[in-house]
Amino acid sequence: MEINKAELASASAAAGQAGVELMGAEILVRCLQAEGVQYVWGYPGGAVLYIYDALYKQDTIQHVLVRHEQAAVHAADGYARATGEVGVALVTSGPGVTNAITGIATAYMDSIPMVIITGQVPTPAIGQDAFQECDTVGITRPIVKHNFLVKDVRDLALTIKKAFHIARTGRPGPVVVDIPKDVSFKKTRFTGYPQSVTMRSYNPVRKGHGGQIRKALQLLLSAKRPYIYTGGGVILGDAVAELRQLVDLLDYPVTNTLMGLGAFPATDRRFLGMLGMHGTYEANNAMQHCDVLLAVGARFDDRVIGNPKHFAQNERKIIHIDIDPSSISKRVKVDVPIVGDVKDVLTELIAMIRDSDQRPDREALAAWWQRIEGWRARDCLKYDRDNTEVIKPQMVVETLWQMTRNDDVYITSDVGQHQMWAAQFYKFDRPRRWINSGGLGTMGVGIPYAMGIKLARPQAEVFCITGEGSVQMCIQELSTCLQYNTPIKILSLNNRYLGMVRQWQEIEYSGRYSHSYMDALPNFVKLAEAYGHVGLLVERPQDVEPALREARRLKDRTVFIDFRTDPTENVWPMVQAGKGITEMLLGSEDL
Repeated sequence: MEINKAELASASAAAGQAGVELMGAEILVRCLQAEGVQYVWGYPGGAVLYIYDALYKQDTIQHVLVRHEQAAVHAADGYARATGEVGVALVTSGPGVTNAITGIATAYMDSIPMVIITGQVPTPAIGQDAFQECDTVGITRPIVKHNFLVKDVRDLALTIKKAFHIARTGRPGPVVVDIPKDVSFKKTRFTGYPQSVTMRSYNPVRKGHGGQIRKALQLLLSAKRPYIYTGGGVILGDAVAELRQLVDLLDYPVTNTLMGLGAFPATDRRFLGMLGMHGTYEANNAMQHCDVLLAVGARFDDRVIGNPKHFAQNERKIIHIDIDPSSISKRVKVDVPIVGDVKDVLTELIAMIRDSDQRPDREALAAWWQRIEGWRARDCLKYDRDNTEVIKPQMVVETLWQMTRNDDVYITSDVGQHQMWAAQFYKFDRPRRWINSGGLGTMGVGIPYAMGIKLARPQAEVFCITGEGSVQMCIQELSTCLQYNTPIKILSLNNRYLGMVRQWQEIEYSGRYSHSYMDALPNFVKLAEAYGHVGLLVERPQDVEPALREARRLKDRTVFIDFRTDPTENVWPMVQAGKGITEMLLGSEDL
């Protein structure tokens, strides 16, 4: 039986055929269509062949065949980060699941809404060490928001509804649905996809406590040295407009975490740059010396505040808004906790400010800004811009930003020095344009993220800023780029080292570069060409801009640019492990 758009475009269409007897795999496809799923990234195997057969018989969901299950989850993850929709991946049992683990953990650490459908051996074989069996529920339990093992085909539709609901509500996260092979081929009467779902044990709070918001209001308006610290929760909670309204009302300084870049325009004078281990001098000093701190959708993680004891040395009042109560006072004790949806809480806070007769102390604020400008004058992101002998990696990122700053552009990155340079030197003015792995720090995400984004936003330009180490972890996905016509631009800042490892070895291990240098790199130009793409080698600073222009001109081709960059360049500023956020190294002269 063919499944076509007219029959299955919506949940109502499915419900209109109440009483139809369907296989579990067919029910699953109808549920995905009812959720409006457009793309599924996956890799087939024995346990999911009935599902793949059901996908073959429909024409509303496009399946993207990746070359490795890790990339399937990363691509769905990138799609979710760029669009705010739930990303969907499909893998088989056993090694299909274990290959997907890194992608699932990556999404979990950054609170990305995803549903990962995994195949499982038939229910009678579970626990019998069957071929390609693994305990999917047990393995994934620590790295998912929730997981399900569907043992009865009659439970499948409701389970999928629960999975999507859990993934996208509250603090978002990945949900795994494990489907044994016999559940996918058994039949049951399908009466339509549930329109709603209620779970007694899951009811996330949205509205913040009014009394706590009023306390926050009083602290904010009486502050002498206020600071607004925002994280990825502002972007995930679609609260960017509210954050910008709040800053416009108060004229307070703002910082973003690595995951929050773009929530507030980087080109706005009130933005102090990213804070934390590789944050700016002004952002970190403002964090340490403020008297009232408003934290929104952030979690005070180790890369942001450094040593908690050092952070606690200075007296300050902390307001913390977060959808997840377990994130509040987890690492830093706060004074005014507000559990709720950040968009709703900020909306209420803005209304209270507008209704209040009290206004910030402009004289104290002016003095605070003067102090901040003194820190900003240090120009902590300076580097040798006049070098004509070797390509500085920062210069590549700055050149790209100057060329694309007014265009529809998405930037992905892998993990390492290149990630930090991208965060420091590409000034993100819009949310969901900076796509990278923050919490888990996963190498190899850059190309799959870019693939997922390019399918979601085909008219946009998608650049992957990577390194010669990270890019090789999922480089096989260049084949997927060709098959599915996702013309991305890959900028490899190739310094012939595992750069961040080398930097730490230089600073912390007396220059003992243990296994951080790569002696046998491929010819990336020929490798790109072997995959059917364009490869460019750039070795001189004066050729950086022409190469970027050529890559942009080739709109319909994936282009890999191998930039040979300075192997000695380090990421500055830097806060060493165990240090406080103001105990910063601003350059090699501080070593």
